[in-house]
Amino acid sequence: MATLEQLFNNDMKNIYITAKKDLGYNATRFLQLLSQKGGVETARQLIAKDGGTYGFEVLWEAGRLDLSVEALVLDPKYLPLFSEAEHEICRERLLLHGYSK
Repeated sequence: MATLEQLFNNDMKNIYITAKKDLGYNATRFLQLLSQKGGVETARQLIAKDGGTYGFEVLWEAGRLDLSVEALVLDPKYLPLFSEAEHEICRERLLLHGYSK
């Protein structure tokens, strides 16, 4: 049975696949980070970036923040993987950009 971290990692890969298929957005650096650091560490690094990432901007412009790392971090099943401070960064970034789940 897959661990919570493995499930999160798979969902991070699915974000990449869906963004590429639906939006034509090839997030090469995201994929590199994912293969080097795994899903949880990649998410931590991306959400800690002041002002967000280029990928977040692309998703926002396309109206697909549902594919953002921030939205995935806030998925109730993944809440135990991240700190309350990380959750707060994600909530604030998504709300600032008009996204609410």
